[in-house]
Amino acid sequence: MWPNREQTDELLEAARTETTGAVDHLLDQFREPLRRVIGLRLDPVLARRVDASDIVQDVLLEATQRLRDYLKNPVMPFQLWLRHLAQDRIIDTHRRHRLAQRRSVDREQPLAKPAWADDESSVGLVAQLIDNERTPGSEAIQQELARKLNSAIDELSTDDREMILMRHTEQMSNQDVARCLGLTEAAASMRYLRALRRLRLVLVPEPPAPAS
Repeated sequence: MWPNREQTDELLEAARTETTGAVDHLLDQFREPLRRVIGLRLDPVLARRVDASDIVQDVLLEATQRLRDYLKNPVMPFQLWLRHLAQDRIIDTHRRHRLAQRRSVDREQPLAKPAWADDESSVGLVAQLIDNERTPGSEAIQQELARKLNSAIDELSTDDREMILMRHTEQMSNQDVARCLGLTEAAASMRYLRALRRLRLVLVPEPPAPAS
């Protein structure tokens, strides 16, 4: 989903040396990944009022204004820095629309599906969570399980859902997730495994224990 590290490092170096058009080229490579990150986290009701692309534009504008300072002191990988800027914008957007216009927004029916409901990574995650030997593995069955998975993700806590989205939809490494959440790598790994376990229990409930 994100540009690879080698490509990003080359683009950052070009921006650092003020190569003509380098900043625009750098940020353009992250436009679509940022749109997905933001779209995944917008409330479905608000997504009908606010276009994720508009938020992306605000993030990239802020990144342009702050890029010189980042290049002087890159305290985190570039994509994580952009995610932090995006997260702040998402929070601001929800605050404005859910608090300042709470009554009018809350009257609307949430007709839109969560953005992760159509994500292609659902099929791969289903394959990881179910016992492939117990299913024929047909496309129809996988699609049905993917629909159940999307519903199950919606039932998770915010923390568990965020972990699943970062690891599977954004395909972030455990190391990057740990840095993003301010955790040790071991703690991030444990949190991810717990989120997977909870998701699997929602998707494939364990059978009741036999009566004694």
